[in-house]
Amino acid sequence: MTTRLDTRDPLLARLLGRTRSLFADDIATADARLRAAVASQRILIVGAAGSIGSAFAKIVAPYRPAAIHLVDIDENGLVETVRDLRSGAAPLPEDFRTVTADFAGEEFPRFAAESGPYDVFANFAALKHVRAERDVYSLMRMIEVNVAALDRCLANARSFGFARVFSVSTDKSVRPANLMGASKNLMEKVLFSRPGAFVATSARFANVAFSAGSLLEGFEHRLAKGQPLAAPNDIRRYFMSHEEAAQLCLLACFLGKDRQVFFPKLSANEHLIGFPDIAALLLAERGLKPLPCASEDEARGKTPPPGYWPCHFAPSDTSGEKTEEEFHRRDDALDLDSFRAAGIAWEDATPRRTIEDFLAAIAAIRAKPAWRKEDAVAAIRAAAPELAHLERGRDLDQRM
Repeated sequence: MTTRLDTRDPLLARLLGRTRSLFADDIATADARLRAAVASQRILIVGAAGSIGSAFAKIVAPYRPAAIHLVDIDENGLVETVRDLRSGAAPLPEDFRTVTADFAGEEFPRFAAESGPYDVFANFAALKHVRAERDVYSLMRMIEVNVAALDRCLANARSFGFARVFSVSTDKSVRPANLMGASKNLMEKVLFSRPGAFVATSARFANVAFSAGSLLEGFEHRLAKGQPLAAPNDIRRYFMSHEEAAQLCLLACFLGKDRQVFFPKLSANEHLIGFPDIAALLLAERGLKPLPCASEDEARGKTPPPGYWPCHFAPSDTSGEKTEEEFHRRDDALDLDSFRAAGIAWEDATPRRTIEDFLAAIAAIRAKPAWRKEDAVAAIRAAAPELAHLERGRDLDQRM
């Protein structure tokens, strides 16, 4: 198995501060265990066309599972994932299928029932943007995909054959400051609400550099379109490569014990980086320097001198932003010894009543003639009391 970073030449290595995968040693040490755990398994991957789901499919194929079935609502993304897999060196199993279906739709459970049984279910389907909390309609869709659809799927785990279930989480689920993070907090609660039914594991990790929809990918689009760069200057984030994210998920999915959440052992002093610093790195790759602008209007109207690019960096003023992310709670039971670069947090089993009350509250909102965001937020707060959300009346769609 490769342990190099899936680098964009030297840029990603400079951004991450490393030229070798964070989990290279863990993957190498666990190679025999991974091969034994994956070989001959029938694997169902949902959200397989996304940045991490696709990377996971590519990294699991060389371990020779008996079947790989990929599901995603993104038809074009699924086609590209297949092209990547077919163009790679690792042979795909004879039982390889792809289905364009919505995880939250009626087609998915029909497919899973008729194409199973599966040994392993890996879920990467999610609405992942903080901006999804901007209105009640986007918020309700986020709850449906991130929470309700997974609960319905796991209710049928026995008939689908699942022995192992993995669902990817986020660092934003810990003491969430936004509703997206709270929805992933609830996703974890759903995952761990059926003890004994299957082995349930998850992974929380940092921003994946240049992943689909990320601000870093947005920087590249802005440069390609001749548009200024804009970002908050008071927020720092951890970053990982696509391959590192997939490797962490691989370890968690196949080697994790029930109710374990894997996370990268990253240091705030060494690995947190601000968006202005990232923009400077990206511009330097193109022989450019940032030209600071005092406002978005100034940045849009600026004709920069040769060698400079207009940039507007200002303090965050939108709802749901958290200055620094966390991978575990301060009082969590931790295992920091089993892996060199991956830590493990043990989660308590969630009472089913918590999940059922939350979903009943959401169903009651759906049944009303008019949906109110404050009702949905109240339901989330009741089920995820960790939520520390500050509504500022301004969302990311109102920023450049």
